[in-house]
Amino acid sequence: MSVFFYRRGNSKEDATVSGPQGNADTNGINDVLVLKNILVNQKSVSKDAAIEKAGQLLVDGGYVLPEYIVAMKEREAQLTTYIGHGVAIPHGVGVAKDKILKSGISVIQYPDGIVFDEDKVAYLIVGIAGKGKEHLKILSNLAEFIIEEEELLKELFSTEVATKLYSAFTRRV
Repeated sequence: MSVFFYRRGNSKEDATVSGPQGNADTNGINDVLVLKNILVNQKSVSKDAAIEKAGQLLVDGGYVLPEYIVAMKEREAQLTTYIGHGVAIPHGVGVAKDKILKSGISVIQYPDGIVFDEDKVAYLIVGIAGKGKEHLKILSNLAEFIIEEEELLKELFSTEVATKLYSAFTRRV
């Protein structure tokens, strides 16, 4: 199973992030990102509450143990997970890798934004739990998506349709 982030490449390996089975997704089904892990049009809350909500979606989806949420907040206390362009990617600190059951992401849209630091406002919170090396692939694909799809990204900040976010994050090129 795979999740695609508009990744450009010549091979299937370049275009995918492998899921727990390590197979490329050929049926349009993936378990790294599922529609129920995407929330749109959420009211702005504190940074901690937004991180907790992203983490809780991962817990509820069976991706991580509840302790992973604490690790996500610890990571934020050490170094902001705001990566620019209106996106934050909360994820756990390295010692929490044993709290990850399988790779998964959650996406929460806050049209009015979440203040991460002075002048740093996130409209999309992408909670990440990557098993093993999948963590780096997910981060890499997200970074590429954010840089290459800036106009689409801005549309995603205000869409009221969760399937639009799902399609953007799982579309193959």
